[in-house]
Amino acid sequence: MYKCTDNAQSNFLNFNQPIGLHMNPENRWIRMADAIPWEIFEKKYSRLFKGKNGRVAKPLRLALGSLIIQTKYQYSDRELVDQLTENPYYQYFIGLPGYQEEPPIDASTLVLFRKRLKMDVIMEANEYMLEAFKEKDASDKKDDDHTNPPSGGGCEEQKAKPEQQEGENKGTLMLDATCAPSNIRYPQDFSLLNEAREKLEIIIIRFCKSYGFSRPRMYRKQARKNYLALAKAKKRSTKKIRATIRKQLAYITRDIKYLENYMECGYAPTSKEISLLMTIYKLYEQQQYMYQNKVHSVENRIVSITQPWIRPIVRGKTKTPVEFGAKFDLSVDDNGLGRIEKISYDAYNESTVLIEAVERFRERTGHYPERLLADQIYRTRDNRNFCKAHGIRLSGPKLGRPSLAKQSAKEKKQEYQDNTDRIEVERSFSLSKRCYGMDLIRTKLYDTTLTSIALSVFVTNLFKIQSQILFVLLWLRQLLRYQPADFESETV
Repeated sequence: MYKCTDNAQSNFLNFNQPIGLHMNPENRWIRMADAIPWEIFEKKYSRLFKGKNGRVAKPLRLALGSLIIQTKYQYSDRELVDQLTENPYYQYFIGLPGYQEEPPIDASTLVLFRKRLKMDVIMEANEYMLEAFKEKDASDKKDDDHTNPPSGGGCEEQKAKPEQQEGENKGTLMLDATCAPSNIRYPQDFSLLNEAREKLEIIIIRFCKSYGFSRPRMYRKQARKNYLALAKAKKRSTKKIRATIRKQLAYITRDIKYLENYMECGYAPTSKEISLLMTIYKLYEQQQYMYQNKVHSVENRIVSITQPWIRPIVRGKTKTPVEFGAKFDLSVDDNGLGRIEKISYDAYNESTVLIEAVERFRERTGHYPERLLADQIYRTRDNRNFCKAHGIRLSGPKLGRPSLAKQSAKEKKQEYQDNTDRIEVERSFSLSKRCYGMDLIRTKLYDTTLTSIALSVFVTNLFKIQSQILFVLLWLRQLLRYQPADFESETV
């Protein structure tokens, strides 16, 4: 059940400050809290709660505000609760009516927030924020045109200038893909088999304790010794690796037979053990196939037993040629603000996303982009034909053999400008990974991992917008400082 909060403070003056506590109204968290449209987000958030009975859920401002602070500084759940308790600016940002010394939430509540605020909810809030910023930016430009008309016959020039036709291509769309690696151990075949064996042994011991069976012979010490002999070796030959994998597969085969005998007698595992067993069975089949066929790849390969949905993503980078996490395409507009176009745990070809991203750009703006900046992998023949049919200039050289004719100075300048502008999407990736936690996703569940990635993009856009607004305000303040007194009085 959810109830819209009416008792939250509406502005800084209503925030209850105890005697002796002085808060700066120009603080960035206070300015940001006043700029975010919490009421609109809360109306959309209330749709997630259909029932009218049960405990009342926490307000959206408390949930989303806490996750924004956590994404900004990469606090752990426990550390975030301590920070919310100690910092009055954080308490104002999350919507508390006044400063309080008690923790506003528990650390376990943050997991519920991440489960409830799924990626679709975060991206919907991100889309609304970007649209609101776009409308505000457009209105500011109109105000500047009215307050600062061009001198020297500018009105006649404006009348003579032809108006832009409806549906004409405008703007720039940048598109690129990256991977948000998850916090898992680097997957090695013998290490995964050893982990699967240990988990099977724990389940067998639980069966024996619960139903009064005597423990079967599992050779736990020998299996552990066999694993450590390879794990601690400085040089691992192919022969030694295959011998270790063969023995670990044999240990797992024995443990699986024990469990199958128990289940044939009518003894069932718990719900958590069922999902774990299904993952281990799948891992065992894949490792058995790769060992017998002497290959190192298989379809839907499991690289983590606790997170079986994670897949290896080949990136081709020098530092990390293969990453393990969710892969997604990010589109960046003229203002440097990003949107997730597609996200998946499975590897996919980025070129299939281009047409969908362009069509979504047209739905948002009402026209196609004037130019599209993308990597070489996006420049397929189908994508080139699509861009040509809709009058979109796709960056990069043409297909086929290079022409013998030299490029003109205009074409060279245009190619250089496209390559320079396309750096913005790489800068966005770098900022999200360095400052907002996208370089290592620490959440463990399927949905919460996607939520963490969406929060990284959302918070990156949020602080970009706030920095741009702050820059404009400082620029206006400097401009008014150097204006004549009569103009300054009129402006005020």
